Parts: sequence; structure tokens; C-alpha cells
Amino acid sequence: MGRKTTRRLRSSTVILGGMGALAAALTSCGSEPDKRCVDRNSYDAVNGYRVVDSSACKGSSSTTGGKGKKSRGTSRVDGEWYYDSDVSGRWADYGTFDKSKAADRGGFGCSGSGGG
Repeated sequence: MGRKTTRRLRSSTVILGGMGALAAALTSCGSEPDKRCVDRNSYDAVNGYRVVDSSACKGSSSTTGGKGKKSRGTSRVDGEWYYDSDVSGRWADYGTFDKSKAADRGGFGCSGSGGG
């Protein structure tokens, strides 16, 4: 009888371990790259781009963004999504505006360039 209990424990451990691996594979493959909404007109050589409210990026894509127009002392925010950047406070740098060039994090069971 002792062996039967031991076998059940091993089987349940294997099943639970397999479910954990499956869950990790599914969640890591479909993940989107990290993104921040930044003002393209705010680039600073030391800090990078200023992070702005995500509402400034609504409707813009990674390849096209409406260019802000300056008018008499006020400047309009030229918000665009900035992917896989290093963020420090309200500034983001070392990223890309092209979503397709953002780092593919891959993951267990994912193929090279694709995800999902």
C-alpha cells in the first residue's frame, strides 16, 4: 500500500509541474513589449524622452504619429509609443519607436521572431 501512495504523489507532482511549465510558456509567448508614451519633441541628451500621459498617444501608431505644431509660445505634445526603454522617473531612453524592432522576449516554446 505504501508504494501506491508514493506513486500517486509522484504523479500529482509531475502533473502540477507540467501545468506550471505550460502556464509559463503561454504567458511569456504572447506578451507585448513594454511601452511608454513619450513626447518626441522633448528629447534631452542626458535624460532621453519625457514620458507623458498615455492619452497623448491614443490613435497614433508606432510608424505614424501626428507631428505637433508650435504656435505662439505654446508647444503641443507630440505623443508616440516608445518601446523597450530604460525608464528613470519621468524620462525614457534607449528604446525604439518601431514596435516590430522591440526586443522579442521569446520564452519557453516560442519561435525566433514570432510570438504567440
